[in-house]
Parts: sequence; structure tokens; C-alpha cells
Amino acid sequence: MKQYLKTIVAILVLSLLAFMGYKVISKINHKKEVAENIKTIPAFSYKTTKGEVFSNKDLKNDTPTLFLYFNSECEHCQSEAEQIRDNVEKFANVQLIFISFEVPKKIEYFSTKYKLNHYDNINFLCDSKVSFSITFDVKSLPTIVIYDKNKKLLEKIKGQVKVETILKKIK
Repeated sequence: MKQYLKTIVAILVLSLLAFMGYKVISKINHKKEVAENIKTIPAFSYKTTKGEVFSNKDLKNDTPTLFLYFNSECEHCQSEAEQIRDNVEKFANVQLIFISFEVPKKIEYFSTKYKLNHYDNINFLCDSKVSFSITFDVKSLPTIVIYDKNKKLLEKIKGQVKVETILKKIK
């Protein structure tokens, strides 16, 4: 009986270790796959606050692109929006894509509050399916994903960052 119990415990421990190893390897492979997919701007499709579809096909060519994943109630996101507003002329040749999983009314209010809703190079998008975080491997707010004019990934920045730092990355 003792031998039988030892065998079952050993099998359970080995099974648990095998399962954990499988999960770790799967996660590593997934991260590699995502890293490969975001080397250039991946295909995406979100709705504007007006309900229109905006996809990767709507991005301007030969223009650096910044994706800013935000939440209207996040203090760091609000601070970044203020910094961008105060330096908006420095972003004249950059496409800014603000993306949030919030409802369109909250996103619209945020864009109006920070006076960023009247610029042709700034778009506010609603990620109602919360797919941006999966597609771009974004886990925190705010996160900025920066692409150069050839749509190649320059850097992914987690957390609040100063405008000067962003502008240096783009140049």
C-alpha cells in the first residue's frame, strides 16, 4: 500500500512539473511570436469615438506613429496627455493614436478635456474587444509603442515618460 501511494505521489509530482514546464515554454514561445509580429505595425481595426472603422490601412505613410494605450482615469495617462497638448506642435509630423478599452463617451471626453480632438494627426480609438493589449503585448497603462516612418518598431515604453524622451526616440 505504501509503495502504491509513493508511486501515485511521484506520478502527480512529475505530471505537475511537466505541466508547469509546458506552460513556461508556451509563454516564452508566445512572447517570441508577439515580438516578431510587432516588429512592424501589425494589422488592426478599431472604432473611432464616432463609430467609424480605423485600421492599419488608414495610417499615413512615411510618418512615425505612436500608439498610446491609456485610460481616462489614470493619472499618468492624464499627465502624458497634458505634456503632449503642451508640446503638440513638436508632434506635427507624427501620427498619434490614442487607444483605450473604455466606452467612446469617456474617450471623447478625455480628448476634449486635453484639447487633443482637433488635430488631423491625432486619433482616438476604442478597443472594445481589448485586443490591443494582446496584439501589442501591452500589460500596463500607460504604454507607448513607437514606430518609425517605415512602420518599424523603435521601442515600447511602459509607464509614464516625458515628451522629450519620446521625441528623441522618433528622431
